[in-house]
Amino acid sequence: MKIEFISDVVCPWCAIGLHALERAIERIGAELSVELQFRAFELNPQMAAEGEDLTEYLGRKYGLAPQQLEHNQATLRARAAAVGFEMGIRTRIWNSFDAHRLIHWAGLEGRQRQLKHGLLRACHGRNENISSREVLLRVAREAALDGQQADEVLESGRYGDEVRRCEHRWERLGIHAVPSLLIDGEYLIQGGHPPETFEQALRQLGGAAG
Repeated sequence: MKIEFISDVVCPWCAIGLHALERAIERIGAELSVELQFRAFELNPQMAAEGEDLTEYLGRKYGLAPQQLEHNQATLRARAAAVGFEMGIRTRIWNSFDAHRLIHWAGLEGRQRQLKHGLLRACHGRNENISSREVLLRVAREAALDGQQADEVLESGRYGDEVRRCEHRWERLGIHAVPSLLIDGEYLIQGGHPPETFEQALRQLGGAAG
């Protein structure tokens, strides 16, 4: 089974959904062979590199009062903890285009999953600017990627076209929300569901494919 995990680094539900999906895959074990690939999606493609205050951004986008936003953030932290991800206090939201370029390159190097996890920890666990060259290079090295090659990717703008083509693919397929899972190019699951929900869906789809 091939799972394309469509997500944005700055999306907290994507962090929760990925960890929940991985718990589901662990529960299924050897019963199902899963190839997991990460695909780019930008919630805020026009976001400036310096980012924006998170409370102002969420308040404008969803029309919620600060008290409601604080409640929602607490809910996110609880859901994250339930699947083994430590989510900290975030104060800003950042542009994620360069992070997606680096994730694409990491896939070619066989370290995509490690880099994805590192970027999620940096963004949601430590409130770090994942559009910063310094942060991106440090996380790449922590994922056992070559720092010089990572710097060359960021400096050259390489893989930008690949990221844009990937995002346009989701537009054509009518996918406008993340996280989304495209399974074997045919079945779509959307949302940051609990592990049990993902496990049931994967078992059913695996049985149908079999």
